[in-house]
Amino acid sequence: MNAVDGSDHYERTITEESPSLLTIVLDTNPHAWALLHDTLPLSKAVANLMVFINAHLAFNNANQVAVVASHSHRAAWLYPRPPNARGAGEDTVMTDGYDRMTKAPNDANKYRPFSLIEHDLLTSLRELIDSTTTEDVSSTTTTQMAGALTLALSYSNKATVTYNESGVSSSGKSHPDGGENPTDDVPRGLLCRILVISVSGDLAHQYIPIMNTTFAAQRLRIPIDILKLSGDTVFLQQASDATNGTYMQLRNPQGLLQSLMLGFLPDQSARTHLISPTQEVVDFRAACFCHRNVVDVGFVCSICLSIFCSPPEGAICLTCGTHLALGNYGAKPAVVPRKKKKKRRVVNGTESGSNVGTPVPRE
Repeated sequence: MNAVDGSDHYERTITEESPSLLTIVLDTNPHAWALLHDTLPLSKAVANLMVFINAHLAFNNANQVAVVASHSHRAAWLYPRPPNARGAGEDTVMTDGYDRMTKAPNDANKYRPFSLIEHDLLTSLRELIDSTTTEDVSSTTTTQMAGALTLALSYSNKATVTYNESGVSSSGKSHPDGGENPTDDVPRGLLCRILVISVSGDLAHQYIPIMNTTFAAQRLRIPIDILKLSGDTVFLQQASDATNGTYMQLRNPQGLLQSLMLGFLPDQSARTHLISPTQEVVDFRAACFCHRNVVDVGFVCSICLSIFCSPPEGAICLTCGTHLALGNYGAKPAVVPRKKKKKRRVVNGTESGSNVGTPVPRE
């Protein structure tokens, strides 16, 4: 019947593997990279990252990549560049000179897509660093990791919707109306994952937004991989564990490229056949809502599940206003006086005998 009504003319079989979208979150905290400058400067780390990106794109012609910078005061796109950064009407503007800031150089010895990505990424990173003022650096010593993860999730979700609306499915049949072959059990669709290259330490003040992004990634089945170059972050460990990602902490940051190529290059479909490196112990501690301190033992509101390191003033939850039933917490314990034992009198260094005579058996 397909040959009769002509529907077979619109069917095409696609046997290619599912494309992969790799969204990289690069921590560009100036304070952290200043400490790593003697071991691994930022310029060398970006060069290693470009080799890793090229390897990811070389696996499949349909693979995609995006890079987000987690800076000290904001999260910014490095690649792809925002439309306003490229300039309006770039196709029709005619200039006499050659603008190296908007056009990629023509290199016959380099693959054109690799050259375009490298040019846009380095240009965006240079603009981000140049726009960072002394006040921005001195105002905070941390990084906007939660904002960068939010941008990465939003881009991944938008790319997935766009790919599904295109009506093309890998390892199956595609129809003009976007229908797919339901009998094919081969994984299809755009495989999205997030790789975080972190150099910052404590992120306790971003506990709530980071956990929100973790749960969103878990729902979307987007793994979050963590490559820790320095410092220790409890919540990134939890994000990687909750989303079935890969967590790796490098003792020697100079081995960045080897770790990227061997530990984070395989996508979700390839990882089913491999044993990925991961952490043996996960720190599941939380941060309190009052002081943003990581706590081992705290007080939890039974209504909104807010965590406090100490009972708030008036035993009132700072989030929902519920009265916390603390019981006898903070009350002084009842002191029971101990019975004093009678001390024996000591005469000339020897204990005196008792005034009571020795009992004699009665006749």
